[in-house]
Amino acid sequence: MHRILVVEDDSTINQVICEFLKESRYEVKPVFDGGEALQAFESESFDLVILDMMLPTKSGLEVLKEIRKTSQIPVMILTALDDEYTQLVSFNHLISDYVTKPFSPLILVKRIENILRRNALPSEIIIGDLRVSLDDCTVYWQEQKMALTKKEFEILQALAKRKGHLVTRDQLMNGIWGYSELDSRVLDNHIKNIRKKIPGLPLKTITGMGYQLGGEEE
Repeated sequence: MHRILVVEDDSTINQVICEFLKESRYEVKPVFDGGEALQAFESESFDLVILDMMLPTKSGLEVLKEIRKTSQIPVMILTALDDEYTQLVSFNHLISDYVTKPFSPLILVKRIENILRRNALPSEIIIGDLRVSLDDCTVYWQEQKMALTKKEFEILQALAKRKGHLVTRDQLMNGIWGYSELDSRVLDNHIKNIRKKIPGLPLKTITGMGYQLGGEEE
């Protein structure tokens, strides 16, 4: 199930968007200001961000710039601003769509479906000698099948899906165990076991932040 972060300070609009998305079988997380949006993005995993431009604490453009420092996640701008400058700046930061208010919730859902379809992951992800098959949940290293536990596969899959980008410890713990208050040694032990089973894996530790699988050299 796709997870969508809905960043909209108008509670009525936020609720309408979330209800329509839930009816279409999306999992949603509503937030109402820019600072809260960044906190949620840093601690959880999402497949799409719906982002209003005019927000308390941090503007939508500030949030977008922060997101783009670490991620190429699809972002849909949802705003009452329809001036050329705002649109150009948004598209320069690689947004997927720009929707002006008022809007049709039904059309909005269709636009979201289109974005997620365009950004759908392939059936497997290849990073150097590593091949992660998403269809049958198997991992191959130098074409040899690796014996990983379910949690080890989930960790590797989460890292592979964001190839070359930082995945924070909170994102891993929230995405795999459902909460970030987990004893950090549990994640550390799983990472240690993955590295032991796959020597040579291009998995970097970003001290104090998280992990990155692969990079420009891949």
